[in-house]
Amino acid sequence: MASTSCKNTNESQPETQSDSISTTESNGVEKDTTLKTILFFGDSLTAGYGLDDPDDAFPGLIQDKIDSLGISYQVVNAGISGETTSGGKNRLDWILETNIDIFVLELGANDGLRGIPVAETKANLQYIIDEVKAQKPTAKIVLTGMQLPPNLGTEYTADFKALFYDLAEQNNIALVPFLLENVGGIARLNQADGIHPTAEGHKILAANVFPVLRPLLKSNSTD
Repeated sequence: MASTSCKNTNESQPETQSDSISTTESNGVEKDTTLKTILFFGDSLTAGYGLDDPDDAFPGLIQDKIDSLGISYQVVNAGISGETTSGGKNRLDWILETNIDIFVLELGANDGLRGIPVAETKANLQYIIDEVKAQKPTAKIVLTGMQLPPNLGTEYTADFKALFYDLAEQNNIALVPFLLENVGGIARLNQADGIHPTAEGHKILAANVFPVLRPLLKSNSTD
């Protein structure tokens, strides 16, 4: 089983690289606020920890793909390095004050690295899903699955992997089975810490996510 990938920092001292919501821009042009919005709510993977340019993280690459297809959506990166599901709960209300058409939920890996009980992680993610549905009833939700290295214990890692499948099924939401598929544990696709993807690795993350995301996009083109 491939290893997971998130900066395991203290929640009260997240990395400053991506501490606030930022709208991904193309060629320095400010996005039209009337566009539909895809909000990526996550941790260091979403934030692009360790990259020279945060737009090289997979949400920014998905924006490039969307732009190339002529689809009128803007990507908002709401990733904070070191974020846990508990931290996500605490900042969710002000995140939901923004316009959201698609909510991509990428949290849980730091819970696993800290050994937080799977039931607690699952409950926190369910809370986030419930709040998105309640406050943004028309928004579509995509959940990104994660896996943990086997040294954390066979039962724990199996239960952790399963929680994402369970939540997707129970809530009838789209699932990316494993965000780090073909990246986790592959040295050349990860930074020196061995856990955070390089820019090349993020291209694969984007390729893992986009096929799940694409059917949810209402295209203004004929593609």
